[in-house]
Amino acid sequence: MDVCESVLTCVLSEAALSHPLEACGLLIGAGRIERAVACANVASDQRRHFEIDPAALIAAHKAARAGGPQVAGYWHSHPAGGAIPSAADQASASGDGRVWAIVTGADVTFWRDALGGFEPLSTRVVDG
Repeated sequence: MDVCESVLTCVLSEAALSHPLEACGLLIGAGRIERAVACANVASDQRRHFEIDPAALIAAHKAARAGGPQVAGYWHSHPAGGAIPSAADQASASGDGRVWAIVTGADVTFWRDALGGFEPLSTRVVDG
């Protein structure tokens, strides 16, 4: 999967700014991840969980249905822990095939939310 360099820059920056709270947002693109959008984390315990602001999520999906940029997936940070899906991530996964990016420190990993659980994705960073 191709990921634009600007996506990595955005998620790393937002995660650092939000630390020690979890940052989160949307991954935008079709065929490759072209853009990351930071969204408000509205979870009640933002040190250990994330919940993308429902208004931002709904607006992005409406825009995509109207022919706008596609929502390829979601990203969030793990301020304390590895860049792998946590038990909470596993519990909130839907198996919809979307991409999840997880940020820890300077590491960003990408996962497919598959029916059988998260599958690691190999990525190639491209200009953009």
